[in-house]
Amino acid sequence: GCQSCHGDSQAHMAKPAEGQARPSPEIVFSGPHTSPTEQRTKVCLDCHEGSARTHWQGSQHAAADVTCANCHSSHAVQDPVLSAVSQAQVCFTCHAEQRAAVLKPSHHPVVEGQMSCSDCHNPHGSTGPHLLVGTTVNETCYGCHDEKRGPMLWEHPPVQEDCSICHTPHGSVQASLLKQRA
Repeated sequence: GCQSCHGDSQAHMAKPAEGQARPSPEIVFSGPHTSPTEQRTKVCLDCHEGSARTHWQGSQHAAADVTCANCHSSHAVQDPVLSAVSQAQVCFTCHAEQRAAVLKPSHHPVVEGQMSCSDCHNPHGSTGPHLLVGTTVNETCYGCHDEKRGPMLWEHPPVQEDCSICHTPHGSVQASLLKQRA
């Protein structure tokens, strides 16, 4: 029920005196009486900590005072951030540079809904750079592009080091997400 997220909120649930406004619940997730970031995040993590959210504390999103309610809609029939088709639009509200990149001619099929931001990134925290699901750029890329892993007859040293030496992950005007013309 409401109290599991919004707290006991007895004053809010009681009928206000005539002419008095109903007080806010103890924990408010948005609007003019929004509760502190730590309090809102704690409510969510009380039930949802662990698994993909193991590294929330200390993540870039936590450090930027982003809370679960900034991305998730708990009162919606279908939370947009949980669908590959609509997730990117939620992410793009803050990540405008990536939004612009995925609109370039060469891009991963994010805007087409064939993959989502969370296929490569864990917004709840990660041990890798840029909230990547893998511990390295290459490990993340090999999740879909295993054929590039090797061993190859003729190894290409930049591939062994970091795919992003030559490729940009979000979008490019060059074919195959290359940073510059081949």
